[in-house]
Amino acid sequence: MHYQTIEIERTGPLATLWMNRPERHNAFDETLIAELTAACAALDADQAIRVVILAGRGKSFSAGADLNWMQRAAGNSIDENQNDARALARMLRTLAEMKKPTIARVHGAALGGGMGLAAACDIAVASSQAVFATSEVRFGIIPSAISPYLLRAIGARQAARYFQSAERIDAARAYEIGLVHEAVAPEMLDVKVQEIAASLLQGGPLAQAAAKDLIRAVDHQPLNDTLVEETAHRIAHLRATSEAREGITAFLEKRSPAWATS
Repeated sequence: MHYQTIEIERTGPLATLWMNRPERHNAFDETLIAELTAACAALDADQAIRVVILAGRGKSFSAGADLNWMQRAAGNSIDENQNDARALARMLRTLAEMKKPTIARVHGAALGGGMGLAAACDIAVASSQAVFATSEVRFGIIPSAISPYLLRAIGARQAARYFQSAERIDAARAYEIGLVHEAVAPEMLDVKVQEIAASLLQGGPLAQAAAKDLIRAVDHQPLNDTLVEETAHRIAHLRATSEAREGITAFLEKRSPAWATS
């Protein structure tokens, strides 16, 4: 598929999904949103790809919503604005619910929706020069579509501050509040991303997809008989798969499992 605003770079089982609007700091418009949605779905269906890295060309990861797009939206009807909002929400959900591990490679600005993209990925690695913000209130709007992913990452207490203050968050602070897993020197950004990707390639693909689904099922649920039964069902089901049999056999035979990629 030919894309206007993104590029997909494949290196063996790794795919880097580059947002490619550097002149607009990879800000969202309807085309980028649609293409990110389509690309995430396509990569999730591609059996040759094991890990997806989300990155931005140019000086920024993503500066959020394109102001020209927002200006156009301000003149649209409520129904038209709802359709735009649904498209953005669908894109974020498609990214967040990919069966494959995802890593956000964050440099420069990750503002508004850009911060949401980082939170929607399973793992986020930031350059020490990265800067984040939920800047929506300064435009008279709210970080609505990105809120489920940011609340999952930083919690309601931190969100209560940053959703209202729109303060800039540097990489060190982003690490402190749980938005990113690593904050590294700029020259180490790709090294750390590749290091994490290499670790992910050692895991079983079915198990990783099941692990992601497990988190969604268990998070914030009360510890009761229903939850215990649910977790027992999940592990029992996975143990019966050929992937689990291969993993256990490989461990006992002191060899790498068939899926492991160096």
